[in-house]
Amino acid sequence: MLIKIDAINIYYEISGQGNMVLLLHGWGAETSSFRPLIDLLQKSYKVIALDFPGFGKSETPRTSWDVENYSTFLSKFMEQIHLTKADVIAHSFGGRVAIKLAVEKPEMINKLILVNSAGIKPRRKFKYYFKTFLAKTGKMASKFLGEPGNKFKKMIYEHIGSKDFQNAGPMRNTFIKIINEDLQPLLKSIIAPTLLIWGENDKETPVYMAKIMEKEIKDSGLVILKNAGHYSYLDQFHQFCTIVNNFLQTKIK
Repeated sequence: MLIKIDAINIYYEISGQGNMVLLLHGWGAETSSFRPLIDLLQKSYKVIALDFPGFGKSETPRTSWDVENYSTFLSKFMEQIHLTKADVIAHSFGGRVAIKLAVEKPEMINKLILVNSAGIKPRRKFKYYFKTFLAKTGKMASKFLGEPGNKFKKMIYEHIGSKDFQNAGPMRNTFIKIINEDLQPLLKSIIAPTLLIWGENDKETPVYMAKIMEKEIKDSGLVILKNAGHYSYLDQFHQFCTIVNNFLQTKIK
């Protein structure tokens, strides 16, 4: 289905019956990345999944967005489809948006499940600072050397940019805004019961980030899945679903 939010066409799906569960995908992904989970959850819950603006079948925003923009968009989406409150399962980038929403609109989230969530600023190594130096060199060349400088800057960015940055296309400025935002100061303000599920071998959002979140979020618990990476919900699908179902079925005290 399509819905228009602030002149942007948004693709979403609703299936099943029961308590509302909202799925938020990661960067570069879309609703289809949750297909096995949707197929299972819809047997017991009413499942809502959407493609964030700039991903999947949804239109790309005309300007670059930050996490605040995505959170505001999500609250508008929920209001427009009359979703007053839901349990939220958010993966990676979707976790950033969920964290922001949980703080700014706590009444909209019943329980929160963060899966290999982004939001913690990574520990920096020498390689990062060297890349930053190269990026600044490229910007200076672009500013003072005209077209040759622009070509030099492009060459540097293609060399040092991550895979997500390289594939971001028109979403590159949005990507830069998103990854440079540190959400750790917000975590202590989350009041929703929160479950953190992580893959032990996650290289994009390492386990140390999960432990920081567990420490900062008052009502939270952490489950680390063996032999799983950044997409832990697919790597250990059956174990993941059992854990999620048990958490969702538990009554809030």
